[in-house]
Amino acid sequence: MDKIWLKRYPPGVPAEIDPDRYPSLVDIFEQSCARFRERPAFANLGHAMSFAELNARSRDMAAYFQKELGLKRGERVAIMMPNLLQYPVVLFGVLRAGLTVVNVNPLYTPRELKHQLNDAGTTAIVIMANFAHVLAEVIAETPVKYVIVTEAGDMLPWLKGTLVNVVVRYLKKMVPPYRLPGAVSLRQALARGRALDFERVLLDGEDLAFLQYTGGTTGVAKGAMLSHRNMVANTEQISAWVGSGLEDGREVVITALPLYHIFCLTVNCMVFLKHGGLNVLITNPRDIPGFVAELARWRFTAISGVNTLFNALVNNEDFKKLDFSSLKLAVGGGMAVQQTVAEQWQRITGVHLLEGYGLTESSPVVSINPTDLHQYSGSIGLPVSSTEIALRDDEGREVPPGEPGELCVRGPQVMRGYWQRPEETARTLTPDGWLLTGDVARIDEQGLLYIVDRKKDMILVSGFNVYPNEIENVVAGCPGVLEVACIGVPDDKSGEAVKIFVVPKPGANLSAEAVREYCKENLTGYKVPRHIEFRKELPKSNVGKILRRELRS
Repeated sequence: MDKIWLKRYPPGVPAEIDPDRYPSLVDIFEQSCARFRERPAFANLGHAMSFAELNARSRDMAAYFQKELGLKRGERVAIMMPNLLQYPVVLFGVLRAGLTVVNVNPLYTPRELKHQLNDAGTTAIVIMANFAHVLAEVIAETPVKYVIVTEAGDMLPWLKGTLVNVVVRYLKKMVPPYRLPGAVSLRQALARGRALDFERVLLDGEDLAFLQYTGGTTGVAKGAMLSHRNMVANTEQISAWVGSGLEDGREVVITALPLYHIFCLTVNCMVFLKHGGLNVLITNPRDIPGFVAELARWRFTAISGVNTLFNALVNNEDFKKLDFSSLKLAVGGGMAVQQTVAEQWQRITGVHLLEGYGLTESSPVVSINPTDLHQYSGSIGLPVSSTEIALRDDEGREVPPGEPGELCVRGPQVMRGYWQRPEETARTLTPDGWLLTGDVARIDEQGLLYIVDRKKDMILVSGFNVYPNEIENVVAGCPGVLEVACIGVPDDKSGEAVKIFVVPKPGANLSAEAVREYCKENLTGYKVPRHIEFRKELPKSNVGKILRRELRS
């Protein structure tokens, strides 16, 4: 497809970026730490950590991995925690040691955690104490040799940090009992690393930076192999798009989405770190009153989020009273931004909500709306620099202009493939490098893209992927269930919600509450079905395959 979108690019945005400008993410990190040494890099729980402090602590973390644990280049280290100051310390410690980051959702059940640790072949894990009991249930069935446990206050000044840890553990009782023999605390690990030599690893673009887990039509979580070159490319692509509006060393971005999510990891952590910005980490954005109170403390210049987060904010009366005079960039991704939310946001803040589109497999950004577009368009924007797109039918032929087709993407941000899953990779990546997104889109005469429908059966709940096969496999194990089918249904709060149709076994006394409780034991919260409908039978094809599409009608 001709790059008709280049004519619509905002002034100053280049047609191409150099994905090899930095050999690795570590080079971006080190240059920023040197350039913005005295500036604050991350803030959380009332304390800010400077670039110099981040540099020193991540160096200690890297030395601990290298010399104390003896981890070798390319070994996988899992990080399982919400947004806390220790996340970037551990993240860049892993990368600087030449290791690969495996981000883990801290709300995972034992079953989900066990699968990811085994699939990635994880050698070590850094985990928040609040979730250590989940690891304790399955660690004996995983390859994990080393466990580092952190508590909420570990990166705060000693007295304040100790107080926070006591409150969380003993007053709020948020740390269930666990037993992990041989585990060390993050404070111990950093102290030991401080006394050890650190050997800088010369990484290149093909080294794996992340195994970023995502699902698929099979419902089995698999690791997208994101190289340093992939991540550097997408950081450069986003920076080229919005960077002209950023003042190096002066930006304050609100980071409410979890850093373990690829959207926030790239857009907030990497892009704003490159520009010397301060990431204000929100540990619990679901506490909207507390979140708004934190926003009131900052003259923030940027914020990213998903539709559900923006919707909750615009419907909060205290949010409407905040000072938005410094705000210049608001980015929505992870799920479609609804028109009513975008319009309310702009009315309250005076800033247009910039929508983009991406996938884990593309590090993640594929397209962003032009920064000179000042009202809701319903579009997912223009392909970013150095990105090719094609719209194809089921036979792989390009569709005529204006017609819907599967969105296919090629560019330096596209993953290397799925970890140890060549068949899945072959279904998603063509031999000539095209990523088949599974989303049906159309393109207008300016090059603006519009999502028409989702080719896959994936359900998008508040920006998180839910795969029907996984839900069905879990529910099928519930006593009394004969058959089950799962679909997504529209939801005002989360965009989509999980709905299941259940056929009970003959004579089974099965209730919706019993099914839901079973799901809560085996699935992360956002995957738990919100709607449960009992039926005598499910629609099937002539070969016995359950027809989900008929359940949607």
